[in-house]
Amino acid sequence: MADLIGQTLGNYRIESRLGSGGMGDVYRAVHLRLNRPAALKVLHAMLSQDPTFQARFLREARAAAALSHPNIVEVFDFGEQDSLSYLVMELVPDGSLRSLLRFCYLQGHTARQLAPAVPAAAGWRGGALPRGVDAGQVSRLLRSCDRRTVMGRRDYAILVLLSRLGLRVGEVAALSLDDIDWRHGEIVIRGKGGRRERLPLPADAGQALAGYLSGGRPALAGRLLFLRVLAPRDGLSPTGIATVVRAACDRAGLPRAGAHRLRHSAASEMLRVGAGLPEVAQVLRHASLATTAIYAKVDRAALRSLARPWPGSTA
Repeated sequence: MADLIGQTLGNYRIESRLGSGGMGDVYRAVHLRLNRPAALKVLHAMLSQDPTFQARFLREARAAAALSHPNIVEVFDFGEQDSLSYLVMELVPDGSLRSLLRFCYLQGHTARQLAPAVPAAAGWRGGALPRGVDAGQVSRLLRSCDRRTVMGRRDYAILVLLSRLGLRVGEVAALSLDDIDWRHGEIVIRGKGGRRERLPLPADAGQALAGYLSGGRPALAGRLLFLRVLAPRDGLSPTGIATVVRAACDRAGLPRAGAHRLRHSAASEMLRVGAGLPEVAQVLRHASLATTAIYAKVDRAALRSLARPWPGSTA
């Protein structure tokens, strides 16, 4: 759930991930008003939908909150947001085994400095799997948009761009009318680091944009592509784009998902139909192919050819 970094749960802004476990991930976070650091244990999204695991997680929170001891981490809060359950705990800085052994040596509890004997923890790059939205769920999101209305046509166009081109919310929010080259069937994307890149505009995405532009977008409301439906007719912010995705999830009866998961869906779908990692990297505009390599983990067809046969079975 590395995608939570930079987002807000309750009164806490998530800054970094500290570790992962069988039930969830632990993040370093800061209280928005008190500026107090804390550790957030977030139950995995799939487990958050399971009443059994939810009850287990709540029992764990209550049991920990009932304890009070200088050597036990204090529990501050428990909450739920966007279908995620989380536990807010005291953040213990530099609480590693290596630090404890240094302390014991300095206090004379050990005769030798044992800290160098502790091996470094493995920091596996790309250890998590990209979690996209499957094709059936993407179709439900698109069908949830009432294209008889201006808002429905706008939201439909946004969802098509997110799911077909794998755009980031900031990139969608930054699109202007001048970025669409109708003659050549291309669209200009302003990516990270101020880079401007041209991508082919798929036919369905072009049709969705044309439907929005000709069917309700105010003609004299500036050059930004996606606008608020109600006054003031300003351009949608990245937060506004993310809100469109969450609202579509609600209408479709799906658990709320971040817009980035549609980006993962676009990459997974390209692999499914036979695209290679270099092609996926080009569409997603990754600076390094190493970033795209994580999607090899979800290419089941390619992974199946690498799997060794079970003993006694036919290859």
